[in-house]
Amino acid sequence: MKGCQIGENVKIWHFSHIMPNCKIGDNCNIGQNVVVSPNVILGLNVKVQNNVSIYTGVICEDDVFLGPSMVFTNITNPRSAVIRRDSYVETLVGKGASIGANATIICGNKIGQFSLIGAGAVVTKEVKPFALIVGNPGKQIGWVSEYGHRLNFKDNFAICKESKQKYELISNEVKKIS
Repeated sequence: MKGCQIGENVKIWHFSHIMPNCKIGDNCNIGQNVVVSPNVILGLNVKVQNNVSIYTGVICEDDVFLGPSMVFTNITNPRSAVIRRDSYVETLVGKGASIGANATIICGNKIGQFSLIGAGAVVTKEVKPFALIVGNPGKQIGWVSEYGHRLNFKDNFAICKESKQKYELISNEVKKIS
């Protein structure tokens, strides 16, 4: 597509539509029936599953996973008869975040690094890094590691069962410490 920047080793599957002026980083995988709208930015190694529309205003940092048929919005008060192309609201999806199948992300919210949005969740507010969000409206029910495993804190410390990385919980914020 004219004006697009598409990185090395990008896979784009059947019936996908890549629009002008978007940026797709190296090693991305764009599933079938995906729309990448103008000015969208996808970082390195972003995985977009089938049937996802990534609208203008969305920025995905590196290593983001967008599950099948998940939904972004980009206008808070859409109307068919009112043109608001100059009013798109930005949504930032942080590095390593995963958004489950059929989840909906209301525009204007930041999705924190390494957070995990459960299938079918409806995100209506900012999501903290490493947060685990489920339900409608989305509510935080815990924390996850960079590997996506639930963290069980004891005395404000937790260890990822797969990576053995250590995490600390301070003032309701998670930080990786090793």
